[in-house]
Amino acid sequence: MGKGGALSEGILKKIILSYTYVAIWIFLSFTVIVYNKYILDRKMYNWPYPISLTMIHMGFCSSLAYILVNVIKLVEPVQMTRDVYLKSVVPIGLLYSLSLWLSNSAYIYLSVSFIQMLKALMPVAVYSIGVLFKKESFKTQTMSNMLSISFGVAIAAYGEAQFNTFGVALQLGAVCFEATRLVLIQILLTSKGITFNPITSLYYVAPCCLAFLSVPWMLVEFPNLRDTSSFHFDYFIFGTNSICAFALNLAVFLLVGKTSALTMNVAGVVKDWLLIAFSWSVIKDTVTPINLFGYVIAFLGVGYYNHAKLQALKAKEAEKKAAQPDDESGKLLEERNAEKSSRKAESDN
Repeated sequence: MGKGGALSEGILKKIILSYTYVAIWIFLSFTVIVYNKYILDRKMYNWPYPISLTMIHMGFCSSLAYILVNVIKLVEPVQMTRDVYLKSVVPIGLLYSLSLWLSNSAYIYLSVSFIQMLKALMPVAVYSIGVLFKKESFKTQTMSNMLSISFGVAIAAYGEAQFNTFGVALQLGAVCFEATRLVLIQILLTSKGITFNPITSLYYVAPCCLAFLSVPWMLVEFPNLRDTSSFHFDYFIFGTNSICAFALNLAVFLLVGKTSALTMNVAGVVKDWLLIAFSWSVIKDTVTPINLFGYVIAFLGVGYYNHAKLQALKAKEAEKKAAQPDDESGKLLEERNAEKSSRKAESDN
């Protein structure tokens, strides 16, 4: 009874911790999205400079990551040559900077709820680009599911009361760049045995983003900021916003490290529905029945895609476990044969 009680207590503790990690990630992700919308929206804080906001995030994250890696030594830096950095990390940094720039820009033109609906296209983009780069095999069933997700998002877009073509183009561009970045991480880093946690990822990638974003910033936003004499840097607003952005990266590490990537996907679905509810009830964005109907279709397609990926991972793990006994028995047989050979050699001598 005592052992059973201890076991159940341990399981209960793990469950509580898992839900705590999920709650922290949902809260921070929710906060960053709403906070960015608040800063960039012309009807709210009215600071429509998405490149500048992204650069503030990247500058803050770069500095803090440098301190954590080189001063506090919380994590070890990843060993890589300059050639690997230039050919692998820099292209990923370029794609990440473009993704962040466009996604933050979309908040100026679109509602929070509609942006979450458009983000449901991420699996479609990742799978399509994966097939293009030959990292995924083309399957008719999977492509049919991708089409169902796209169909659902198209219905949601049709029912959008505040539809803005430029804003949709920005968000779709952000999805494409982010999907390409995720595929290239597999090709350029994972295949070479290079893995980053969120701190080392920011340590290497954030400075690249800062450098790349400085070019369009000088051309697009700097002249406007220079001419806006009334603007004064709000350290509280931008400081707390940057802290939330950095904390979100740590929460990703915590959630995936202590639970699984699938848990993060499920938590992401919960977060999206919460954001849609918040956008409708607090920000007073219009969410139509057609919006919701289309998103439900897309949501079911994404859920099925995640389920299929989980089943494929389970099948691979089962194959590995089945192969292990065969490998062990083969090694034992080799050892026995080697012993017999040595004994025979000794008897011959």
